[in-house]
Amino acid sequence: MEKTMHPIVQLAKKAVEAYVEKQEVIKPEQLTPEMQDQAGVFVSLKKYGQLRGCIGTFEPTQPNIAEEIVRNAISSATFDPRFPPVHANELNDLEYSVDVLTPPEAVKSQADLDPKKYGLIVKAGYRRGLLLPDLEGVDDVATQLSICRQKAHIGPTEPVELFRFMVKRYR
Repeated sequence: MEKTMHPIVQLAKKAVEAYVEKQEVIKPEQLTPEMQDQAGVFVSLKKYGQLRGCIGTFEPTQPNIAEEIVRNAISSATFDPRFPPVHANELNDLEYSVDVLTPPEAVKSQADLDPKKYGLIVKAGYRRGLLLPDLEGVDDVATQLSICRQKAHIGPTEPVELFRFMVKRYR
């Protein structure tokens, strides 16, 4: 028995399928209440339990969450530099996860962080690294901070600004 997909996840799936199969960018039509606001959004794709793409925005770049989802779903499937673009023969094997982010807030110290509850952004000048919360294998602040630094090419002893955010995760 297949479980019902949340409309936010359905939108991400439709966006990927339309783009991969027909190079079409869909226009969201019926927006649920949670799609009408503006927020940063990350869309993650997994295939057989392994990451297959993850792209997002930590602040809104589109008029609403629905359009943010469409843009980032397509980017996750086709523009994540870590993976080749998704092919049509993979579409049935993909699992989708959509994270809607709260606005980032500056924190004074690592004591204000919790990798299960908060995502993290580290910033040094123009370099930024972001890690979503509650990821498998990221169980402590030191690991979360280390991964963010690596993603942004920030050395382990360089001073950084820290920002945390929460997500509402849809699967």
